[in-house]
Amino acid sequence: MSSTSKGFAPTKFAARYVQQLVKHWGHKFETSYANGVGIVPFNESAIARFHVESEGVRIDLQTATAEANEGLRGVIERHLDRFAFREAPLTYSWEDAE
Repeated sequence: MSSTSKGFAPTKFAARYVQQLVKHWGHKFETSYANGVGIVPFNESAIARFHVESEGVRIDLQTATAEANEGLRGVIERHLDRFAFREAPLTYSWEDAE
């Protein structure tokens, strides 16, 4: 069983924040960033993809369980807000995807 959700956080500095986030997590995980897409594989069953858009950051999050998904949403929000400290907290909208 897996749980997938889609998130969005409006900001004019999406590219900067996603690059900082990927670099930060790159010390713990095998992250990548190319062409406005940052990928963070947290473990074998959890991966986040961050898409830089003109209006903000779009987040695709896939985890093994709904509980893990909910927990990682919070981790992602806290970390993005840390890099967006000048405008934090960002406004996040999440929806479950089937």
